[in-house]
Amino acid sequence: MTEFPDAAIVVHGGGPTAVLNASLAGIIDACRASFHVRQIYGARGGVHGLLRDDWIDLGSLSTEVLAQIRRAPGSVLGSTRKPFDHSHLGPAITRCREQGIGTVYFTGGNGTMKTALLFEQADALQVIGIPKTVDNDLLGTHHCPGFGSAARFYAHAVRDIGADNRALPSPVTIVEVIGRNAGWVVGATALARSHPGDAPHLIYFPECPPSLEQICADVESVYRNLGRVVVAVCEGLRDPQGNPFGADLDRPGNLLHELPSNLAHTLARAVSHATGLRVRAEKPGLLGRSCSFAVSEVDAQESYRCGFDAVQAAERGHSGVMIGLTSTAETVPVPLETVAGFERLVPRSWIAPSGNDATPEFLRYAAPLAGSLEAWPVL
Repeated sequence: MTEFPDAAIVVHGGGPTAVLNASLAGIIDACRASFHVRQIYGARGGVHGLLRDDWIDLGSLSTEVLAQIRRAPGSVLGSTRKPFDHSHLGPAITRCREQGIGTVYFTGGNGTMKTALLFEQADALQVIGIPKTVDNDLLGTHHCPGFGSAARFYAHAVRDIGADNRALPSPVTIVEVIGRNAGWVVGATALARSHPGDAPHLIYFPECPPSLEQICADVESVYRNLGRVVVAVCEGLRDPQGNPFGADLDRPGNLLHELPSNLAHTLARAVSHATGLRVRAEKPGLLGRSCSFAVSEVDAQESYRCGFDAVQAAERGHSGVMIGLTSTAETVPVPLETVAGFERLVPRSWIAPSGNDATPEFLRYAAPLAGSLEAWPVL
C-alpha cells in the first residue's frame, strides 16, 4: 500500500441531489472511525475551493449537526460547474500537500469523475470517486445515488397531476422531467400507474427522439380514447434532427451544458396549435432533484454507504477508482478511466417499440430504487 499523508478532503461537483449529503456523512463517519485519518476537510464551493484555501473542518462537527447533514438536500459544502483544467491542477495539488492532504474524495457525475481522473494521473494524491447524479448516466455502477429520489419525486408528481387531470381534464398536460441526454428519470414516471388509464399516458426519451408530428398523433390517439392526456418529456428531448422543437437554449454552443430552457411550454404551444386541443405545461425543475420530503430511503442508505465504503477503499490502498453499486447494492471499486467522460443511456430495448413508453424491464429496474408509491382510489 502506498503511504499518503493522513489528512483528507472532500470535493463536491456538479448539480446536487436530495441525498448527496448522505455520502458526505458516510465519509465523515468512516474517517472518524479510522485510525489512519488525522483530519477530514471539505472544500467549499467545489474543486476551486482547493485553490482558495476555502476549507471547512468537518471533523469538528457535532453528532447532532452531522445527523442533520445526512438528511439535508443540496450540498452543505457547495458545488461548482466551473471548468477545471491542467492549469489549475498543479496549484491545487501543491495546496493539498502543504496542508498534509493525502486523499481527495470527489463526489459527482461525469464531469467530476473527469476531474478526479486528472488528479489521479498527476500521481501525487490518493483519489477516490463517489457517484452522484440524478441523471443516472454514470458507467461502472448499476445505478447512481440521487436517481432513486428523483425518480420517486417525479413518479409522485405525475401520479398527482394525473389525478387532477382525471378529475377535471385539462385536457392535455405536458410535464417536463429533469434529465439532459439520458431518460432514466422520465422513464421512471411510469411507476405512477396503478389503474388502467393512469398517467403518464405518453413518455418520450431523448434516446428515442420523436418528431412533433409523432407527438401530436400520439396525443390525439390517447385523447380520442380517454378524453385527457398526460405526457412526460425529458428536458433534454430533441427531434430526430437534433432540434429542441423551437425551445430556447440555455448556454447554446456548450456541448456539456447546453439545454432547452422552456421545452414543456414550447411543446405545449406547438401541440395545441397542431391539434386544436388545450394544452398546459408543468415544470417542477430543480425541485425534482432537491425535494427532501420525497427521498427514497433506499437511495439515502446507498448514498451513505458509498461515502463510508469510499474511505474503506482508500484504507485498502485503492486509488483512481470510483465506488460503484451492483444490482444487489454491494459496493465495488471501478477504475476512473472506465467512467470519466462516458455516458450510460437507457437501453433501446427498455423503451417501447412505439418510442413513447417504458417497458416492464425498465420498471423492474427502477421500482426498487424509487420505493413503493401509494395508489389513489378510482371510483
